Amino acid sequence: MAYEEYEDKIRLTGRTGEKEPQTSPYCDFVYYESTRTPGVTLAARIIKPSKPSYIVAGTHGWHMSIPKFEQMNEPREGNDYLKVEVDMRGRAHSEGAPDCNGWELYDVIDAVEYARAHYAEYILDPEVVYFEAGSGGGGNAMAIVGKFPDYFAACTALCGMSDYALWYKDDAVGEFRDELDVWIGRSPEDDPMAYRSRSGLALAGNLHTPIYLAHGETDERVPAEHSRLFAAKAAELGKQSLVRYYELPGVGTKDHWGRATAEMMERVRRESEDNRQAHRTPVRLPAQGRLTVGGYVFTKPFSIVLDSPDKVAVVDYDLDAGKFDVTCATECGYTLDTGIGPVQGRATVR
Repeated sequence: MAYEEYEDKIRLTGRTGEKEPQTSPYCDFVYYESTRTPGVTLAARIIKPSKPSYIVAGTHGWHMSIPKFEQMNEPREGNDYLKVEVDMRGRAHSEGAPDCNGWELYDVIDAVEYARAHYAEYILDPEVVYFEAGSGGGGNAMAIVGKFPDYFAACTALCGMSDYALWYKDDAVGEFRDELDVWIGRSPEDDPMAYRSRSGLALAGNLHTPIYLAHGETDERVPAEHSRLFAAKAAELGKQSLVRYYELPGVGTKDHWGRATAEMMERVRRESEDNRQAHRTPVRLPAQGRLTVGGYVFTKPFSIVLDSPDKVAVVDYDLDAGKFDVTCATECGYTLDTGIGPVQGRATVR
């Protein structure tokens, strides 16, 4: 796999006119409606394998969108998966507004569900879904496994940001701060909880998905500190067996992979693929446990959605007893759904 796609260099302008799907033997460009924001049309590019395989979903870089439709009459060289390339809300091909790991992460779930329904003949096991992305998508990867703890069988986060407040503080040039001010709506000084709710670092305790991290030691745009912090927090929480981290020595300029050798990039490709091949079964959530709710958390047995994506709560759950104890540092309402209909509640303030 070529990883220059994550360098955040191509910035497409918003698409106008009719949104008509485009198809070819091995590449389609499709549209689907958001289930979280009805009426908002989203886009994805589907790369089809030559024979049935597994789903690998991914997102684009921070300023980017997915590539345009490509007439593909032959299988993409080196691709063995049904790839679902998600154009998150508010980007070039999708409607809505970006919200930095808010509901835009659910756009990935909607795209995967679309692929399950419309590309079943290409899928070996619809329950085994992988995620891989880099740069801004690497930040998506670290958060998505926290907000959907049992959805992905394995994940790859390349040169991603794990703490948006830290990234905001260190962005002296203001290259990313401008979007953070708009997409989150305020600075981390004004609302630190809103930044925590979106950061993979704050959700590391929810990790049940084996995740592979790779980062250049001298990356200037997303410092390697972000991957180091995520790996260290996972280890602190007893999750070290789920994390593998490769830091590329001397690699990283204004390009994430600046100065990387072909051998280094081949190692990243190989280790990312090893992580997928080692995990061919769905993640199963324990019957009892604790999860951090960064705006929302969706699991196969239940979901909890807070009254704001900017809030962080904790749920102690017991599936056998049907108990869910939600606590928050501030006043907070929530919606609990265990599959028999939503129930409204108020979090205990602690």
